[in-house]
Amino acid sequence: MKDMISAGLDLLGLTERIPANAADTLANYGRLLLDKNQVMNLTAIRDEAGVAQLHMLDCAALVGLVDLEGKALIDVGSGAGFPGMVLKSLVPSLQVTLLDSLGKRVNWLNELAGQLGLEGVTAIHARAEEKALEKGFRDSFDFATARAVADLRLLCELCLPYVKVGGAFLAMKSTDSDEELAGAAHCIKLLGGRVEACHDYTIPGTDVTHRLVVIRKVAPTLKGYPRKWAKIQKDPL
Repeated sequence: MKDMISAGLDLLGLTERIPANAADTLANYGRLLLDKNQVMNLTAIRDEAGVAQLHMLDCAALVGLVDLEGKALIDVGSGAGFPGMVLKSLVPSLQVTLLDSLGKRVNWLNELAGQLGLEGVTAIHARAEEKALEKGFRDSFDFATARAVADLRLLCELCLPYVKVGGAFLAMKSTDSDEELAGAAHCIKLLGGRVEACHDYTIPGTDVTHRLVVIRKVAPTLKGYPRKWAKIQKDPL
């Protein structure tokens, strides 16, 4: 796994920008993930090559697209730690908060950070739409990330409230998301965002192409958002 990750990081042009032991850290992460996945449902990908390419290298691509040095990032619905834990492994100065609604996953993520020797990363057990209303979380992060299959309208309402004006929501989507992006235009504007860029990239070693949508926060999110989850689902913006 290490060799595959190392080669992929090189193809992404990251080798000179990341810690010398980054491939070791991510390979160790992958092995710990697969081991834990035997007793906890963390990923549907169950082979080393898949984990290396479709998790580690997919997330690593963001480092070449956005300047994360010295920034604060919240990973909303972090699950098994993607992309937040990968980004922290590659950019040590990045302060990372991993937010997830399942306590068992959060406990594992905090344990994992210790096992990987990563400082400045915290996993929190909370619902995204509730935590975003709290002082110290709302309008507090340079970046919010989400790597979920949910519609962009839902993701924007959950994630943009966390971002400070001038920061950005980094949405990891598929390259066939043009219609979804167009449908979210009203939502993005209402919540204080503006689509700044769409970066399409191919995961090294595969023919899989994904897209990073960068949504810049240009104005504070209106009071009252995010709404309760049932309302967000029933009546997307």
